[in-house]
Amino acid sequence: MIAPITRKARRLRVDMTDAERALWRAPRSRQVGAKFRRQHPVGNFVLDFACLDLRLGVELDGGQHNTQAGLARDESRTRWLESGGWRLLRFWNHEVLGNRDGVLQVIADTVAGLPIHPDGLPLSPRERGPGGEA
Repeated sequence: MIAPITRKARRLRVDMTDAERALWRAPRSRQVGAKFRRQHPVGNFVLDFACLDLRLGVELDGGQHNTQAGLARDESRTRWLESGGWRLLRFWNHEVLGNRDGVLQVIADTVAGLPIHPDGLPLSPRERGPGGEA
């Protein structure tokens, strides 16, 4: 049986936002210095882009995140992910659409400054989420 978070991630891969579509080509082809996955589930969350080797997530946020409730949810989510060893970069959709190269440079600079986790480091049960799927 497929976990609900995995179904959600699969659906999000099909229904990409304009900003995700605009940014995806470079991380997919390692132009930022590391391999990223798109719409990757971590626990009960789905990261827009995730580099497992660096435990680096990239989130692209639309206007719905710019509310008191949205900002509070994002802060809580960021704390949870950071407690599991993840680092997050957040960009507004309009930043990606208006300055894609600048956003890619920030991602590349961040990747260049992070140590790669040792090979074979398994995801914790918390990171695998419901059903134990990564």
